[in-house]
Amino acid sequence: MSRLAVNTIKMLSVDAVEKARSGHPGLPMGAADYAFVLWSRYLRFNPADPDWPNRDRFVLSAGHGCMLLYSLLHLSGFDVTLDDLKSFRQWGSRTPGHPEKGCLPGVEVTTGPLGQGFGNAVGMALAARMLATRVNTPGSDLISHHVYCICSDGDLMEGVASEAASVAGHLGLGNIVFIYDDNHISIDGPTEITFTEDVGRRFEAYGWHVQHIDGHDHEEAARAIEAGRAETQRPSLIVARTHIANGAPNKHDTAGAHGAPLGREEVIATKQALGWPLEPDFLVPPEVKELFAARVAVVRQEYDAWQDQMASIRSSDPKRAALLDAYLTRAVPDDIGSVLLEAAPKEAGATRNHGGKVLQKVGELVPSLVGGAADLVESTKTVFKSSSMVTRESFSGRNIAWGVREHGMGAIVNGLAYYGSFIPYGSTFLMFADYMRPAIRLAALSELQVIHVFTHDSVMLGEDGPTHQPIEHLVSLRAIPNLHVVRPADGPETALAWAHALTRRHGPTLIVLTRQELPAIDRSISPEAFTPAVFQRGGYVLKEAPAGKPKVVIVATGSEVGISLEACEILQKKGVPVRVVSMPCVELFDAQPDGYRRRVVPAGDDDVQIVVVEAGSPHGWARIAGESALVIGLSRFGASAPAKVIADQLGFTGPKVAKRILDTLAG
Repeated sequence: MSRLAVNTIKMLSVDAVEKARSGHPGLPMGAADYAFVLWSRYLRFNPADPDWPNRDRFVLSAGHGCMLLYSLLHLSGFDVTLDDLKSFRQWGSRTPGHPEKGCLPGVEVTTGPLGQGFGNAVGMALAARMLATRVNTPGSDLISHHVYCICSDGDLMEGVASEAASVAGHLGLGNIVFIYDDNHISIDGPTEITFTEDVGRRFEAYGWHVQHIDGHDHEEAARAIEAGRAETQRPSLIVARTHIANGAPNKHDTAGAHGAPLGREEVIATKQALGWPLEPDFLVPPEVKELFAARVAVVRQEYDAWQDQMASIRSSDPKRAALLDAYLTRAVPDDIGSVLLEAAPKEAGATRNHGGKVLQKVGELVPSLVGGAADLVESTKTVFKSSSMVTRESFSGRNIAWGVREHGMGAIVNGLAYYGSFIPYGSTFLMFADYMRPAIRLAALSELQVIHVFTHDSVMLGEDGPTHQPIEHLVSLRAIPNLHVVRPADGPETALAWAHALTRRHGPTLIVLTRQELPAIDRSISPEAFTPAVFQRGGYVLKEAPAGKPKVVIVATGSEVGISLEACEILQKKGVPVRVVSMPCVELFDAQPDGYRRRVVPAGDDDVQIVVVEAGSPHGWARIAGESALVIGLSRFGASAPAKVIADQLGFTGPKVAKRILDTLAG
């Protein structure tokens, strides 16, 4: 019966890839044995309630083998039909070429870019430990599950997995059981051409519990999984020696099965070798359906017992039940914007310092917010002063020391968000967003509520020089769909940047802050009161021209808003009517109705000169300001010097901005 079930998993995967004429049949065929053991004996889930909080999490980091996951979901009774499998990789189907969170129930994370799923799984395990510490009581564990992950050679070659593995070992995440599909094959051929290290010993050095098995031996797999589950002080890695395309007579152990269909002749040969009927395709024997249904019935008993326990707690300990609900809903007060605005720093200062002060208030209001910095907390000011650090001895704290691991931080933060009970954040210098771009992009694709705090946001960070001074970063990050980049100009805008990030449920938010001190903005100059609703427009009139008829409209972000106000004063003394627009979030502004956008920034009006002032690459501003706009930006790298010297030399002072505008008007 087990062999029949394994062959069913293999052939569903093979048939789907063959029908699509695209995909990766090799890994599903090679991994089918140990994956069957995991899903039929150990994995805890309920297809009728896929989001059950105490379910085991299963991550297929080797997302190219996604037909393995899709086949297992179908067989396990999830809402995944044979028609879904037959439409693999087709337009509008629920079975894309790599797993995507939200495409099917039971798909926990979006994977494909190798190593990212590995880091996500570490983040989920960390979230589980943190949530368990908060809601479990002696003799009553509401959260007691494991996180399982299948990873490949490619995952473990990527540096992001190494960083995440280091974090997992450091924190002793003993609720992890990872299976490394060691099939010795990558796309370019045998892994020996590039990958000859001893992976097991590397992970032992990280502090992991490591086992080696024959991945096709069911009892070896079972014993290893049980030993991994029993190891509670260290994360577990099972190195499973497998054969890619196991069972295919001519593609067995070949790179040809890694990224292409077997081909019709090889499919026929494989079915014959396995004793599998040639017709029909997508065959699921009734005995296999019964086998998986029996497993679902067993796990349903655990699910029902958990629900009974939860019902009892709701009756006997409503405060504990409410605490769990608050985490599972990531509760944020409805008036968070108004409260934070009231508490916002009003004085001059670096926005990173403003952000640090706002964070303390946020910590009081949103207990599900957790995070830290990539060894830069003194610079990014992202520490909860009233909370402790998360350590392997205690997961009760809210501050997480990521170490100098930006790649890993990005992937693990995404995993915390996938888990669903925390609003996570990471922080570093804006320059190092380059290290995190894959994770940021995946957060946007997966609509994750993730917050990143990036400080040292321009050349004005000063003496560290051009290696640390971002130029192209703002525009390149704004190019990612569903990502909000917020660059506040003062304390009140910084407070509402946090409010926006906390209430934006379906996408990541980047809060971009300065190292250098900025002037306090006199908001009495604004034509309307500064409120959360005004901030949510993304861009608004901060200072209006006389009679509301500007000759020049200056659009500025962050640290350049104060400079623009200074330039405005100079220009108006020379008789030039100027409007100053603060635009903390281009994406929010771009989402406003056309009428509002044209009223605030009248791009295309021949009687008005639009000017953009931002200490970064000028690319992309034509979409907002029009092709004829004067964009005062940077198309060069910075320099090592004090911030005030850099600002003067590169033209980011009020007088020099005013001169550029006057020269343009005169020309």
